[in-house]
Amino acid sequence: MSTSGPDPAEAESLGSPLDSVKHYLWHGNSPKARDRLRELMEVLAGWDYDADGVKVPQPGSDSAARMLKYVRELDTYIANNVRSIVNYGERYRQGERISTGFVESTINGVISKRMGEKQQMQWTPAGAHLLLQVRTQVLNEDWEDTFRTWYPNFRPVPAPGAAVPVAA
Repeated sequence: MSTSGPDPAEAESLGSPLDSVKHYLWHGNSPKARDRLRELMEVLAGWDYDADGVKVPQPGSDSAARMLKYVRELDTYIANNVRSIVNYGERYRQGERISTGFVESTINGVISKRMGEKQQMQWTPAGAHLLLQVRTQVLNEDWEDTFRTWYPNFRPVPAPGAAVPVAA
């Protein structure tokens, strides 16, 4: 890929690095995906320059600048979430689920049932939001600490090295 202004073949070829990024992310290879994004950023940053490095506005400059912004944002997102990027290719080969659709469907069913007007015990949007906050804290194992800030004597944390009381 050159960093000089666009020619039709180069403009068409911008999809190839993006497909490559998608492939690497699918397989959990964040470093390679980010390498491809940096290559793409170089091309997009040089879109308005000729072979001698002289700035020459080119057709599509605004689109290239917008795309450069989005590519940079994607690179930042990947860098910030590198530990959370799943190797879906490996999961697929192992026969594991690679979709959360079944979970989302269950959640939607529960929420729509509880927020229905004919329910005896109906949730309000504010109540549902509070319930989700509590559930998230329970799943993250933060709930006890939060509760302890409200009620300092709730299950006091034993000092390091102290004997743990045994229930009779």
